[in-house]
Amino acid sequence: MRPEGDAPENNETPARPLAGVFPFPAQDPVSPVPAFPSSFPEARAVQERLRALVRSVPLLLDRVRRVGAADVTFVGRKEVVAAAVIVWDLLSGSVVEERTAVRRVRFPYVPGYLTFREGPAVAAAWAKLRTRPDVVLFDGHGAAHPRRLGIASHMGVVLSVPTVGCAKKRLVGEAGVPGVRKGDVSPLVLEGETVGAAVRTRAGVKPVFVSPGHLADVPSSIALVLALCSRYRIPDPARRAHQLTQEIRKARR
Repeated sequence: MRPEGDAPENNETPARPLAGVFPFPAQDPVSPVPAFPSSFPEARAVQERLRALVRSVPLLLDRVRRVGAADVTFVGRKEVVAAAVIVWDLLSGSVVEERTAVRRVRFPYVPGYLTFREGPAVAAAWAKLRTRPDVVLFDGHGAAHPRRLGIASHMGVVLSVPTVGCAKKRLVGEAGVPGVRKGDVSPLVLEGETVGAAVRTRAGVKPVFVSPGHLADVPSSIALVLALCSRYRIPDPARRAHQLTQEIRKARR
């Protein structure tokens, strides 16, 4: 079955208002940004506005207790996107809350603009959370993006929350091969700027590519990802979010 328009399914938790966060995508009080750009020039303008709002500062890791993770997948002919957002308790190593949303895609496929396809579903799942995480991991990039605004950066500004991108593949820039031990890193450099790192999260396994989104920097983003990887290549919260989206995808085949 496919959703009718953008109406939530019967098994979805009713959305609650977002307190103190931007609508999707972000708006400022001077010159509102259209919620769903109808042209590529409009989308580019939205990216430029959001990029100007991104802040690079160290995560206060000693204050992080709850970590969010967001994952998306496309269903069918990529006309529908499913998103999952989970909240993970760092001390107990367990899931506190998990929410999902399914939405029709309203923006065409254009490399570098994928958040306009995926973001509305993420925002819808986020709106259902009753527990606000201290930081959110995204299966994608942050600053390691052609315009320094991957999904982690974009949604960090939109949701007004610290974010980190943790991707399985490199999108842009150059990085050497990190050492073989867990915790070994190699800087990811784009146009002379270090925008992230290739990070070995498990000995002898392919590295992931970590980059700060919003209200994070490269060193603290790396530290967070490593702290959340127990036995697997990707962080435990991100793994659970991915499992949820795959469950939705299988149920809709």
